[in-house]
Amino acid sequence: MSKELKYVKSILREEIAGLEMLHDSVDDSIISAIDLFYSKRGGHVIVSGIGKPGHVGRKISATLASTGTPSFFLHPGEASHGDLGEISRDDVLMVLSLSGDTQELIPMLSYANRFNVDIVALTSNPDSVLAQSATVKILMPKIREACPYNLAPTTTTTMMIAIGDAIALCLLKRKEFNRDDFKKLHPGGTLGKRLLTVQDLMHTNPPMVRENDSMKSVLIEMTKKSFGCTCVVNAKNKIVGIITDGDLRRSISPNFLDMKARDIMGRNPKLVSGEMFAQEATKIMNSYKITSLFVTERDKVPRGILHIHDCLRAGLA
Repeated sequence: MSKELKYVKSILREEIAGLEMLHDSVDDSIISAIDLFYSKRGGHVIVSGIGKPGHVGRKISATLASTGTPSFFLHPGEASHGDLGEISRDDVLMVLSLSGDTQELIPMLSYANRFNVDIVALTSNPDSVLAQSATVKILMPKIREACPYNLAPTTTTTMMIAIGDAIALCLLKRKEFNRDDFKKLHPGGTLGKRLLTVQDLMHTNPPMVRENDSMKSVLIEMTKKSFGCTCVVNAKNKIVGIITDGDLRRSISPNFLDMKARDIMGRNPKLVSGEMFAQEATKIMNSYKITSLFVTERDKVPRGILHIHDCLRAGLA
């Protein structure tokens, strides 16, 4: 192992040690903060900080907003030049500062106290202006930074991010923010693709014939729907088989038109539910080298059909 890699690992160990110390020291103050955020569901969680805690604050605000808690970041400098008007009594101000005595924060803290806006402080200094101004203060353990000079915020900002994640995910759980809610807020990008379900891409009115239907009926249905296959259902409309273009070719014989659908169908076709992630359905088709999947629920009644081309168009190759 190289000397530099050893140093990399030592930095990671220091940051892990900081998270372990945070884990051991965190108390009910974080639950009080979560209670406060949850009680103000008509407003926003306004996150603020200066310097590196400010950058962390932007990340925390983005995580809150993407998991169902309306939030935005307010820069303390801009707040002092008119943006204090963005704060209302329905909001909660979450302020990040290791020292808690950063001068740029004081006008915003004074404004919030004057107009009875609740403040959640994330700091390591219980005697600071920030801590004394706060409705709820979450105290982080005092720890040396991973920086060799103990100057660049590193371990402490990692701890701040972890606290923000914990708060956001606890609020997500309380609000019962589910996968469908997540999908509404993440329609784009890789995450949006991962959240697509089969029912988002499937075609309704899938090709379908009955067990006793003639080959003429099978050919007409497959030609009309143009999926290269049709499901076969029994008297209870439950899927019992599938007929593909390949099945037709393999069954060509002098008495072909005298056959019934049940005579050439493949049994035990691959079926998926509408709630399955489309990405998983794509993996199934690739794994079994098939181009279509019929969509059913537990009753095996066909609800739709998903074609590999639908997945490709959605970027799920």
